[in-house]
Amino acid sequence: MKRHGKRCRYAGVAGAVAAALAVGGCGGGSGSGHAAGASQSAATGGTTTPAPGAAQAAAWHKWGLTPLPTAPEPPADKPVKLSATGAVPVFTHIPTSQKVVFITVDDGLEKDPRFITMMRDLKVPITMFLMNDAIKSDYGYFRQLQALGDRIQNHTLHHPVMSAVPLARQKAEVCGDQKILTEEYGSAPFLFRPPYGAYNANTRIAVGECGPRAIVWWRESMQIRQMQYQNPAKKLRPGDIILAHFRGPAELKGTTMTQMFANLLKRIREQGFAVARLEDYIQPPGK
Repeated sequence: MKRHGKRCRYAGVAGAVAAALAVGGCGGGSGSGHAAGASQSAATGGTTTPAPGAAQAAAWHKWGLTPLPTAPEPPADKPVKLSATGAVPVFTHIPTSQKVVFITVDDGLEKDPRFITMMRDLKVPITMFLMNDAIKSDYGYFRQLQALGDRIQNHTLHHPVMSAVPLARQKAEVCGDQKILTEEYGSAPFLFRPPYGAYNANTRIAVGECGPRAIVWWRESMQIRQMQYQNPAKKLRPGDIILAHFRGPAELKGTTMTQMFANLLKRIREQGFAVARLEDYIQPPGK
């Protein structure tokens, strides 16, 4: 797979933010006092509701997981600033000292309802790069994820190898997906991911003429249980963008979408990272 050598022009990163705080277990009280953080309901005769930390831990435990560290506040001065004109930049990571990574999920073939339940429970932000051929059977599925705050970005109509097709075809792919996604989801994508990561100079022209203002690559890709790394150290780094896919048992050798995603979260937690929302670190054009 050919990878473009140029990098986008990043703005300076705002001041470093401390590493994310780990989310621990819920400490219980003893004696006549209430458990820490719990509230009592007189209407139910003294039954208690879990404190927020306990509720979060219970939601993660439901999926066999321990909560990730809490993500820090995104910087007010966005480390990536996009322009409405000029060459379309390409980036593989976000320049930040915060110990955060970003999860992106591509295509849209698998539409597992349990994944929506999982995302509601865990509240882990993702960015979706959707391809129309994969999502047109059920646009509504992705509206449910969009309602959780997850943004939808451009991934072409038919998933071609962009670097292998002429400019006119590339424009049809990007502009076509841009039109449909804008109509279906009410917001124009400002990011584009080329299928298979393959792009060339014509791809950047097509993207720039169709609306998105950046091409997003990645540093890690999630498989079934482990991630593939592009760096020899095989470790996550602050600001890394991780690629995953909407895939199910047919593509994951019997593993479900939720099992794959749980494995991804375990790999991230093992290295002490939080997950942040990619769009919170990017300033769109005109903002």
